[in-house]
Amino acid sequence: MKSSRTGQKWLLPAVVVLALCPLSLSRARAEGQTPVPAAVAGPDLATRVADLEAYLTNTAPKALSTPGPGHNAWMMTSTALVLFMTLPGLALFYGGLVRRKNVLSVLAQCLGTAGVVTIMWWAFGYSLAFGNGSPILGSLKFAFLKGVGNTPNPDYGAWVSHNVFCMYQMMFAIITPALIVGAIAERMKFSAIMAFIVGWMLLVYLPLAHMVWGSDGMMNGLGNAKAGIKAIDFAGGTVVHMSSGWSALLLAIILGRRKGWGHRPFMPHSMVLTMVGTGMLWVGWYGFNAGSAVAADGIAANAFTATTLATAVACVVWPAIEWVTRGKPTILGFCSGAVAGLVVITPGAGFVTSTGAVIIGLLAGSIPYLACTKLKALLKYDDALDTFGVHGVGGTMGALLTGFLASPDANPNLNTNLAQIVGRTLWLEQLKAIGLTILVALTGTLILAYLVKALIGLRPAPDSEEMGLDDVDHGEAGYHFDEAGG
Repeated sequence: MKSSRTGQKWLLPAVVVLALCPLSLSRARAEGQTPVPAAVAGPDLATRVADLEAYLTNTAPKALSTPGPGHNAWMMTSTALVLFMTLPGLALFYGGLVRRKNVLSVLAQCLGTAGVVTIMWWAFGYSLAFGNGSPILGSLKFAFLKGVGNTPNPDYGAWVSHNVFCMYQMMFAIITPALIVGAIAERMKFSAIMAFIVGWMLLVYLPLAHMVWGSDGMMNGLGNAKAGIKAIDFAGGTVVHMSSGWSALLLAIILGRRKGWGHRPFMPHSMVLTMVGTGMLWVGWYGFNAGSAVAADGIAANAFTATTLATAVACVVWPAIEWVTRGKPTILGFCSGAVAGLVVITPGAGFVTSTGAVIIGLLAGSIPYLACTKLKALLKYDDALDTFGVHGVGGTMGALLTGFLASPDANPNLNTNLAQIVGRTLWLEQLKAIGLTILVALTGTLILAYLVKALIGLRPAPDSEEMGLDDVDHGEAGYHFDEAGG
């Protein structure tokens, strides 16, 4: 009863207020107050429906210029996954393979690379790689990330924020020089490695990234109708794995073998760390390959599937060969096979069918195995952690196999600029890209290695190398033991 009276108490004032509102509005208009402007007419219904369809199919919108939430979310996730590959994936994978006295040096090299490359990417790296310029190198239009905001850059992604795409590509730029660390582990000064990486980004990575992925790049056959070499590289067979692998081989040869190599065993100090790192690399690689679709679409799904199949097959083939030839399958064999499968499928992940991925997996588990065991023993180069055998040989093989196995059934975009050569002569274009990539990588590495050697030296003193780089370069130890050795 009380609540009813309270309601009646407020009923009359409410009615009066509602009644006076129109009178107040009329008085305001009469006194010349500025009326509220009418809403600006937006796109018509047909355009809005077309943009919705464009969002679902990852094609360019007609009216919208905002990022699509789903595509943006996937690309931010992929960016984190690719960083996860380096930190901690690659760091643990490499860290477990070196001797105990050098484990921190490898971790420091991965962390140092991440920091140095990030600064370069912000200042000028992204702009030189992805800004429109010449067919060989970009421009400085995006220097210090000027103009790289939330709005998509239609040259690279219709529904992904430009700054998200920039950060995604930065993670590729971080892991690529970090891969080189594996070949020269345990015998190159930290200062020399950092200096080399700065120069290598300028002379090797940035030009290759622009040539292969830049919208006006000379080897971007998929996205540039005027490309001089109509090659394809979905996620980095040439830009990432070939460039780092071939550079690593030459740098290892110039640097020389580790002290005592070939005269005493150099055993991994922790296969546990290597196994954990391998798992992280496999998980992170989904961002690496499926993320290279720059959308959460069917091409990303195909890359996800192809990556899984090729990696799993190679992970079985490598230790199976060990089992047959040596009597036992090793954890190192499983890990090496998985990484080789990830490497070899990378350039074709978004271009090959599931059957093509299985074929790639079979070859990825066998050819890099021969490179790491037979070729290295024959030529006697000290590729400490088999960077060349897995990334150099594997990346080269993957780029060539993509030329034979790429199919419009997996990626209809192949019919845009490459319809006349897919399934016919695409492999010849791949060979041209392979040759140019090797030339750029070896030339840049040759110049930089001798320049750094002349300025600050490449290697520590023999006694320091014997002591271990953890203590010499960083004044720390990865492990501490009590007096009883426990």
